[in-house]
Amino acid sequence: MVKPLPSLIALRVFEVSGRLQSFSNAAIELNVTQGAVSRQIRALEDELGVKLFHRLTRKVELTADGRVYLQEVQASFRQLEMATAWLRSRQQHDRLHISVLPSIGTYWLMPRLAAFSQQYPYIETRIHSSIEPVDLHTRLADVAIRVGPRPGQSYDDQLPTISLTMTTDWRGVSAEELAADVLIPVYSPTLLAPGTRLDDPDVFRRLPLIHTNSRPDAWTGWMRFFGIPDQKNPRVEYGHFFMSLDAARHGLGIALIPDIVIANSDVRDICVATDYKVRSAGAYHLLNLQSRSNEHAIAAFREWVRSEFPQGLA
Repeated sequence: MVKPLPSLIALRVFEVSGRLQSFSNAAIELNVTQGAVSRQIRALEDELGVKLFHRLTRKVELTADGRVYLQEVQASFRQLEMATAWLRSRQQHDRLHISVLPSIGTYWLMPRLAAFSQQYPYIETRIHSSIEPVDLHTRLADVAIRVGPRPGQSYDDQLPTISLTMTTDWRGVSAEELAADVLIPVYSPTLLAPGTRLDDPDVFRRLPLIHTNSRPDAWTGWMRFFGIPDQKNPRVEYGHFFMSLDAARHGLGIALIPDIVIANSDVRDICVATDYKVRSAGAYHLLNLQSRSNEHAIAAFREWVRSEFPQGLA
């Protein structure tokens, strides 16, 4: 039969006494008398059948067994503290402020947010949509999904560049890459004459191009990658990718859309020219402060995003 554990009170008195190497100082920290500390330690030694302290004239010292036992007791208290903090966090409604790009928020995050809330009902989410650089140090956002190159990363200079800035203050920021940014031409089948196929990228020179203001180098970089001289095509411009996608759907021209948006859109009435996709000089990243990575709500969202974030079109 397994013997019962000593009382938590006795173990706490032992931990404080062993850490401070003093019964009198332990009494001050525990707000009890020195005699009460001494009695708890004596009772614990009697229960264990082991001497834990050497009583010297003006001080106490841990025995060899006492030093080993102190390390194990302290480790056990740390585990209890962590488990208690975790359990309490589940009973509280943590508030998580998420800053996300408009198109990713519309096409990817919002349709899935209910599933996250079902999995973590005690985490209350607040969504902010923006393409502006996020400043995580202000605590206005706890996590952010942005697109761009990480500092120090280099890309082929033939690829379309991303002019967006993920953050202007990288101090202590963790940037985890979620997926490459891949642009694909999309267009309405009504844009081409019946029987016409985009079997040559040079065809794009004669068609109206839909530009997205947040990616001014998209079409220029795409033509640079395919070796097509930049032409003065008829053009229309929209502020965000979801607007450009809708314009392409209505036959206003060809739009370059991230495959991550296409993969989460209804494209039954639109043509997707996957043969002419090109990777941008950047990727989608999840940003958070490294110092806050272990906060429960942030860690839960980070793990969920890793498993849910799509890798675009094959």
